[in-house]
Amino acid sequence: MKVLLACCLLAVAAAGLDVAHEQQDVNALLWKIYEPLRTNKLDALNTDFTPVADLSYYSDEGKAANKLFQEVETHRVLAQKNYFSLFNPRHREEALELFEVLMSCKDWDPCFRNNAAYFRERMNEGVFTYALYSAVIHHPIADGVVLPPLYEVTPHMFTNSEVINQAYTAKMTQTPGKFQMGYTGSQSNPEQRVAYFGEDIGMNVHHVTWHMDFPFWWQDSYGYHLDRKGELFFWVHHQLSARFDAERLSNHLNVVDELYWDRPIYEGFAPHTTYKYGGEFPARPDNIVFSDVDGVARIRDLMIWEDRIRDAIAHGYVTGHDGEIINILNNEGIDILGSLIESSEYSKNPEYYGALHNTAHIVLGRQGDPHGKFKQPPGVMEHFETATRDPAFFRLHKYMNNIFKEFKDRLPAYTYDELNFEGVDLEKITVVGSLETYFENFEFSLTNGVDDTQEIADVDIAAVVERINHKPFAFDIQVNNKKSENVVASTRIYLCPRYDNNHVLFEPNVARWGCIEMDKFWTELTPGENHIVRKSSESSVTVPDSKSFAYLIEKADTAVAADHSGMEEYSRNCGIPDRLLLPKGDEQGLEFNLWAFVSDGSHDHTETFEIEGNYGGTHSHCGIHGQKYPDTRPMGYPLDRKITDLRMAATVSNFYRTTVKVYH
Repeated sequence: MKVLLACCLLAVAAAGLDVAHEQQDVNALLWKIYEPLRTNKLDALNTDFTPVADLSYYSDEGKAANKLFQEVETHRVLAQKNYFSLFNPRHREEALELFEVLMSCKDWDPCFRNNAAYFRERMNEGVFTYALYSAVIHHPIADGVVLPPLYEVTPHMFTNSEVINQAYTAKMTQTPGKFQMGYTGSQSNPEQRVAYFGEDIGMNVHHVTWHMDFPFWWQDSYGYHLDRKGELFFWVHHQLSARFDAERLSNHLNVVDELYWDRPIYEGFAPHTTYKYGGEFPARPDNIVFSDVDGVARIRDLMIWEDRIRDAIAHGYVTGHDGEIINILNNEGIDILGSLIESSEYSKNPEYYGALHNTAHIVLGRQGDPHGKFKQPPGVMEHFETATRDPAFFRLHKYMNNIFKEFKDRLPAYTYDELNFEGVDLEKITVVGSLETYFENFEFSLTNGVDDTQEIADVDIAAVVERINHKPFAFDIQVNNKKSENVVASTRIYLCPRYDNNHVLFEPNVARWGCIEMDKFWTELTPGENHIVRKSSESSVTVPDSKSFAYLIEKADTAVAADHSGMEEYSRNCGIPDRLLLPKGDEQGLEFNLWAFVSDGSHDHTETFEIEGNYGGTHSHCGIHGQKYPDTRPMGYPLDRKITDLRMAATVSNFYRTTVKVYH
C-alpha cells in the first residue's frame, strides 16, 4: 500500500480537524477493550458501516480494506479472547493488515473512526489495540490525539496476578478498593533490589511505545522514512543498559553481566503476571542451559548471526542483499549495524545476518518450555511492554551493547578540530538544588482489567505501586562567547559513574560507555558571558507522567462541550519518565562525573530544526515523527568513541567536568 501523506495533510487542513472529537473516539474505542463497544460513547457512529462500501475513502483504493474484510468475513483471523504476541508472525500480520486499513484512510470521519469501530468488534482485542495505537501514532490525521496509558487499557500486562484477583473480588462484591502491588521476587533474590527500575510501569510504557514509534516491521511505503532508526535502536537500548547499571551501583550490585549463549543463564524469573486470556506468564528457573526453540531457532543460529556481524565489524563493511559491499566505518555505519542486529525491514541483508535481537527475545521467552511440551503461552520477553521486568532483558542488551561498542571502538578517536568550538568557552556547570531521589506511591485504575456488563455499575478499583522519583533541580551553565556575533550552540550533558561496586575508579573508556544522557538542547549565545539555566523537567530525554484514562475522558468531553482543542502537549508517551532522569543514588551520596560539552550548533542540527523547538520534548531518544532526527552528530557524541588522549579534555575549552553526588 502507498499512503499519500501529502494528500492526507491537505485533507486535514481543509476539514478543520477537531482533535477533541478524535480524542473522544479513541477513548471510546479503547475503553473496556475486552467488552463490546459502548456505542453510546461514540458520537453519531454509522452502525451500518461496511469497510468496502465506498472505496473512495482510501488512498490505496481500498486494497487493504478489501483484503482484511475478506479475512474477517471468512473467519481467518485470530479469535477474540486469545492472547496476542507481536513476535507471532500471524498475529503481527493481522495487526499490520488493520494498521494498513487505518493508515490508508483519507480522513477521520467517516473512514478512520468507522473502520476502527467495525474491526474492534470482529478482531482479537490485542491485535486491535496494537494496530490502533500504531495508527494513531503514525497517521497525520491523528496528530494531537493522546493515547491512554497502556497500563490502564490492558492492566494485566503491568499488574501482578495477586492484585488482579483482588480487583475481581472487589468488582464482584461491588466494594471499592486500592491494592498495594509489590515487585516480583523476594529479598533473598539480589535482583529484587533493582526491580523498581525494570518493573516501573512508566519504563514499560516507554519501551513498548518506542517500539511502536520505530517498529521493526515499518516500511517507507507507509508514508515516510524513520530517520536513523537503526542508530536510535542502539542508543535507546544502550541508555537503558547504562541506566540499569547506575541503579545497580546505587544498590551495591555489580554492573550487569552480558548474556552468553554457551553458558547457563544463572538468574531465573517468576513474573507473577497473568494474561487476560491464556494463563500465567511462564517462569524460568535459575541456571538454565539454553535450549533450541522448536519452530523458532537453534542456539547455534544465534551464534552464527553474531559471528557474521562481528566479522562485518572487523572487515569494516557489510554485504548487501545483492552482494554489494557497504562501508560502515563512518558515521552512518552505526545506523546500518542497528538495523542488522534488530533486525528491521531496513536491514541490508536479513537472510545472511539474521534477526539477532528479535529472535533472542523469543528464545529467552520460551526457555521454560522450548519444545512446547506444556503448551505454555509466550514469556514476558515476547512482549515489549513486559520485557524489562525480566533481568535477562538487561543481560541480553548488555550483550548487544558490547557488539555496538566493538564497532564504535573500530572508529578513530575524535580529533582536536572535531571537538573544539573555537571562540567559545564552557566555564562552569553547577547543579541548582539537590540531586536527591525518593520513593512515592502511585495509583492507577484497574477498571479495564475486570469483566463486567453495562447493567452493573463500575466501582473504583486501583493498584498502588511504589516508584522512584527525584526532587526538581536545574543545571546552571556559564558559557563565554568570545566572538563578536551571536552563535548557535548545542549543549550535551552526561552523568557518568565514577566507581564500580568495589569502589575502584572506572577506567575512562569504561566509564564513558556507562554515561547517562541527561539532556541535549540548542541555544543562541550572545557575545560575552551567557548564563543558561536548564530545568530537569525540560530534558529532551524524558516525558511527564501519562495522563490517566479518566482524565483524558473528562478533558475530551469538556473540550467538545466547550468547542475547543484537546491536549496535544501530552501526545507523546515515548521517552524515559521524568521521575527516572536521575539514578537512585544512596544515603551517603553516590559519586558521578557530570560532563558537559558545548559544540557549534550551526553544524549540529538539521535544516528544519528550530532552535527553541520542543518537538514533543523527547527527541533525544524518540526523534521527531516524519522528520529527520534533529541532531546531525552521532548519538552519544562526543563520548561514543574511544578516548586515546586524556589530555584532550584539558585543551578543549568547550568541555567541562565536575563531580556530583546523588542522594537517596
